[in-house]
Amino acid sequence: MSQRILDTISSPADLKDLSYEQLDELAKEIRGEIIAVCSMNGGHLASSLGAVELIIALHRVLNCPHDRIVFDVGHQSYAHKLLTGRLNRFETLRCEGGLSGFTRLNEGPYDSHDSGHASDSLSMALGYALARDLAGTDQRVAALIGDASISGGMALEALNFIGQSKTKLTIILNDNEMSISRNVGALSLYLGRARTSRTYLRARDGVENRLNQTGTIGRTLAIAGEVAKRSVKNLMVPGMLFEDLGLTYIGPIDGHSIADVEEAVTRAQRIDGPVIIHAVTRKGAGYAPAEKRPDLFHGVGPFDIDTGKPLPSAPGPVKYTKVFGDALVREAEANPRIVAITAAMTDGTGLAPFARRFRNRFFDVGIAEENATAMAGGLALGGQLPVVAIYSTFLQRAFDQIATDVCLPNAHVVLALDRAGLVGADGPTHHGVFDIPYLRILPNMKVLAPSNEAELVDALHTALALSGPVALRYPRGAAEGVELPEKPQAWELGAAGERYQPAGQGDPRVSILAVGRVVGRARAAADLLAQKGISCRVTDMRWVKPVDEAAVREAASSQLVVTAEEGVVSGGFGSAVLESLSRQGLCPETLQLGIPDRFVEQGPVDSLLAKVGLSPEAIAQRIEETLATLGARG
Repeated sequence: MSQRILDTISSPADLKDLSYEQLDELAKEIRGEIIAVCSMNGGHLASSLGAVELIIALHRVLNCPHDRIVFDVGHQSYAHKLLTGRLNRFETLRCEGGLSGFTRLNEGPYDSHDSGHASDSLSMALGYALARDLAGTDQRVAALIGDASISGGMALEALNFIGQSKTKLTIILNDNEMSISRNVGALSLYLGRARTSRTYLRARDGVENRLNQTGTIGRTLAIAGEVAKRSVKNLMVPGMLFEDLGLTYIGPIDGHSIADVEEAVTRAQRIDGPVIIHAVTRKGAGYAPAEKRPDLFHGVGPFDIDTGKPLPSAPGPVKYTKVFGDALVREAEANPRIVAITAAMTDGTGLAPFARRFRNRFFDVGIAEENATAMAGGLALGGQLPVVAIYSTFLQRAFDQIATDVCLPNAHVVLALDRAGLVGADGPTHHGVFDIPYLRILPNMKVLAPSNEAELVDALHTALALSGPVALRYPRGAAEGVELPEKPQAWELGAAGERYQPAGQGDPRVSILAVGRVVGRARAAADLLAQKGISCRVTDMRWVKPVDEAAVREAASSQLVVTAEEGVVSGGFGSAVLESLSRQGLCPETLQLGIPDRFVEQGPVDSLLAKVGLSPEAIAQRIEETLATLGARG
């Protein structure tokens, strides 16, 4: 068996001498490697398959790492990793201690930033270009951004300034008509017209050429037609949007033709100013199941390569996302004021059933969390009851809108924060560990953290029954396996839930106040402590804000008060408990457990929880160590 071309590539420089026939074969080999590894580890398959030729061509023209390629989101960068010396580690993709599923600065000089969130590449690339201009170097900078990401507000802000700056920058617009869900919005329709404008372009150029060839009269007609032609172009050639913003537009081109992309990038390097190359691609290209269902293959778990079907997993509890989605449909059937909003995450947030059932009451605004949140504020003030379902890590973008458009007018908006806590293989850009601090500091905001799927149903019902802004956070993946309530119950505002204490114990020496998924782990830790003769009571606090002052006071009668949360310790739920103790003039010994003051890498959730001290064993050990220290001091 002959050696793969891919095995001979140690850096992008090795691409320079390959023929186009060899490059096409290399593209097939890259796709085969990506499919093989993602079938074992999962990953963002369809987006990476669709960008293979774009990445090969970029590396052919540019001289990285001296030149820079900035990837938007980064989940389309797998080919880039394979071409930049990471082939021998590629099988560790998204594994604990392995390669990230996104570009990461700590993986080597070829990655330009720590990617993971959409629409930031143009701003990052612009920064690189301006830094080059100030330093006076010859560095070339290119950004690769998708048609979904370019519709995000941050990308549009960057485009506005790029055109003004006139700096030399190449933007590759990877147009595959998809984000995670199918693209929505006016810009998506605009790009759709560009994909079908080639016939017009050929006809226009043909007419112009024939007029110029007919002599003076023909040339006069051609010149006289320039104003009219530009008006027609504005209507029929969507590239004029970018031209009017100050960028030179090239395209649309076939994004799967390495020669065409290479020629376009080479042309762009000869233009003194910003250039946008509109490349049309197929998401999932080269793998039939992914081409057929790019939405399902955007982010996948392990699957069978031959069929594309997910590998069977052991039966387990229902996922939190499905519990939320089904519960919201039931609530909306009873309350016609309920509307649902998401930001390009219809399936990911479990809203697909709602969208099918209540088409006129569902809004997918695309990658625009700020717009989703402010729009929800307007809907609420207009008499509707909006539920905004967004991943915790992405809602960070909408902090200002939460503050001024929801909390300031005390609008009844329900923020459903999916993927709260540690999420696993997607790593630090996707862990939802910062929402508690940034939500609880806002006036009028109320924050719920249900501990299991039954509590999630009740928490949603409670949030809808309240007034003013309410957020509920819940984790990714399988729930706890408890029975769902036939009829949801509304909770008392700020009242803690169930107390748990192993049988046969007296007054608790330790009180654990916990929220969210950590409640179950805290109960298991109490059982471990009981085996060592340490009495411990666990309170499911349910509410991050307002905190149950009576439950805090009850806990303060113990020797040690422990707070446990799947979020950052700094400013989190534990801080809220300490503030409550201070308000009440109580001074027990305390221990705060949660995510430490650092970014957490990717890995299996249970392994990550153990590493940050939130497994039952780690919780019990920290409590034992703290009690030992107290005993030594006493």
